[in-house]
Amino acid sequence: MADVKSTTTVKSAASTLPKEVFAVEVNNHDLVKRAYEAYLANGRANHAVTKTRGLVRGGGKKPWQQKGTGRARVGSSRNPIWRGGGIVFGPTGHENYTKSLSTAQKRQALRQALTLKVNKIIVAEFSAADGKVKNTLDLIAKHKLTRRTLLVVDEKDLNVDRATRNVQNIKAVQAMYLNVFDILNADHIVMTKKSVEIVKNWLSVDGGKDA
Repeated sequence: MADVKSTTTVKSAASTLPKEVFAVEVNNHDLVKRAYEAYLANGRANHAVTKTRGLVRGGGKKPWQQKGTGRARVGSSRNPIWRGGGIVFGPTGHENYTKSLSTAQKRQALRQALTLKVNKIIVAEFSAADGKVKNTLDLIAKHKLTRRTLLVVDEKDLNVDRATRNVQNIKAVQAMYLNVFDILNADHIVMTKKSVEIVKNWLSVDGGKDA
């Protein structure tokens, strides 16, 4: 039997969550946007590679003599303006697309994102000790989670992964790995009591040492 117990209702969740994390002043939307973009940029796979004229096979012989033909001088058939030639200023596979924010900025962005979504947060117990999908389905049915749901647990182990990875519209994340992208894209956020405490200790101004 799945161990799924609701500890609070959707309406009362906002009032019971720690205000220093879930009820801050949202006065820097640009910071939230930068944190959102940084998540996407830092996960970007850099696989695009093009060949310059020196890397394209062939073109070693001069197409025609330098003078006397009446045509423009050219040294290789692999020059960039010819069909089949190299690419100028194309991606090399060594580009760095990462974007960085300071620790204080990341925490502030997370606090503001959680505040924006506070009315979508449900605090409920979730146990996946046996790794069964039924536990997740019971949670969905109990709270009528029909859209994209972010499940925040204190520790994401193999059993939690097995219980949630094949369930549509459910994404499980460990509390210490919360990010602005997942928070803003979720229609519902389900947090366990332990995960709320972890997030509070991590993101509170005193606990996070942002002041």
